[in-house]
Amino acid sequence: MNSNSSTTLSPPVSQQRIEALDVVRGFALLGIFLMNIEFFNRSITGIGLGMPQGLTGLDWLASWFIAYFVQGKFWTIFSLLFGMGFAVMLTRAEHAGRDFLAPYMRRILGLAVFGAAHYIFLWSGDILFSYAVGAGALLILLYGKWKQIALALAVLVGIGFIPGLDPVFGIAGALAFVSLLSVYLRVERRVSLRGRSVPLFSFILLVLGALAAIAAVVLWVLPNGPKEPRIPVTIASVVFMVLGALSARFHEPASLRELRLGVSVYTFAFLMMTVGGAAQYFAPREPATAPAASAVTAANDNKKSEPTEAEKTAKKKKERAARLAQREEDVRNEVRILSSGRYAEAVEMRARRFPEKVAGDAGFATVLIAMFLLGSWFVRSGVMANTGAHLPLFRKLAYVALPFGIGLGLAGSLIAVSHVPGDDFDGFQLARGLTMLGNLPACLGYVGVVVLMLHSKSTFSKISLLAPVGRMALTNYLAQSVICSLYFYGYGLGHWGMPRAWQVVFVLVVFAAQVAFSHWWLARMRFGPMEWLWRAFTYRQTPPMRLHPFDGRTAAT
Repeated sequence: MNSNSSTTLSPPVSQQRIEALDVVRGFALLGIFLMNIEFFNRSITGIGLGMPQGLTGLDWLASWFIAYFVQGKFWTIFSLLFGMGFAVMLTRAEHAGRDFLAPYMRRILGLAVFGAAHYIFLWSGDILFSYAVGAGALLILLYGKWKQIALALAVLVGIGFIPGLDPVFGIAGALAFVSLLSVYLRVERRVSLRGRSVPLFSFILLVLGALAAIAAVVLWVLPNGPKEPRIPVTIASVVFMVLGALSARFHEPASLRELRLGVSVYTFAFLMMTVGGAAQYFAPREPATAPAASAVTAANDNKKSEPTEAEKTAKKKKERAARLAQREEDVRNEVRILSSGRYAEAVEMRARRFPEKVAGDAGFATVLIAMFLLGSWFVRSGVMANTGAHLPLFRKLAYVALPFGIGLGLAGSLIAVSHVPGDDFDGFQLARGLTMLGNLPACLGYVGVVVLMLHSKSTFSKISLLAPVGRMALTNYLAQSVICSLYFYGYGLGHWGMPRAWQVVFVLVVFAAQVAFSHWWLARMRFGPMEWLWRAFTYRQTPPMRLHPFDGRTAAT
């Protein structure tokens, strides 16, 4: 390691901090807490099922407010901030002429360890490990070598064929998707198409669209072909064609690629969910009657013939019923362990489920990458470094993006606010798709509101009080899980099942205490405890913790 001060790896001092990031991070931590606390009092399996059924009065109002004004808006803010932190660290390394990848990979590894420990020993709603996986995918996107990516894909596909390891196919699919995105960001090669030059990325999408269109025609023409894929494949062909044309049109300038790719990936993911939900919601209902006896008899008479439609439907219903029964059993077991079981049982349950989380995070990483790229653009474009010079942008986000994003979610709530597992026609997937689409503009709108408040000359500027809690975000996030697990779970004080309205009160009290503690701690220390540990591992040196009177206040991003 170079001993020169300009290249020594160390956390930056206070003058290098971007105050707006700390304030937004503190604000996001409150929203995360409001969302997470529900699942210290409810099975984690309920994530994605909307509002609990049977709520009334203030409990219903609290659940509704959090579902449409909080949920989904704050993990996206945190993801945005994670991308900003990545860009800050990268930019400073570039300016100082020092290595970036090695310390950042240690930073990811440290976060993965925190996340795995958090998941197994405290709470299975962890997102830290997800961020570590997403950050690893981001490095592949930006720096991955093509031969190594191809080799990794081949190995993952091979492993997927091993019995019991088929979830690895999902990891391979996520890696393939990330490598495709990297073509848009990093490859300048162009392909001639009908006398017109288009970027390689656009050419690939157009070819995929053409192949999907051919497959769609075959599915619609074949009289005995499968019916289920017809609409999805047709939609996919149109989407690929449109994205191919748009990516060719908006491939330049290179400085906007991160922004455009981030918005496009996020929108594409949840637009497809919305379209699929709409197709499902408006599709003809399957007949509730059992298969005709004559059809079953005919099939039994000819054992070598293909299963009839009636038999296929019966088989699907039987498999779905089995899955629902297993799910209900898992929920009952989880509730029993967390509400009245022993700590060892809870740890064993979460450790057993952890491999499923790893596989799921590989798919989730594709969405996280979108937010990371957006956050990176906000920093590398100079917007966050000088928020005062970009207030018109933040006003647009606050006054246009925020109501638009919240409005999409509220529109979805008119269709459905909760989902009954097994009911494919209740409209919840369509409603959730609209809400998820709205989460991106809503989260950007919230960032705009916080920045405008920070620059206000009124009482709203007091939001800067959240900066210390944002500087200690990792410590405070983990502390929230410690407090909630000890208060709500059966191996702690056993207050499982706190009413939703009282959960809000609980959050406000604990968060106020965290704000006060963060101010007290950072008046004496440079870092939060977990931030100190994380940075010591990242930079391979032990930074001084205690402040001296003449040092001023220092911290790391």
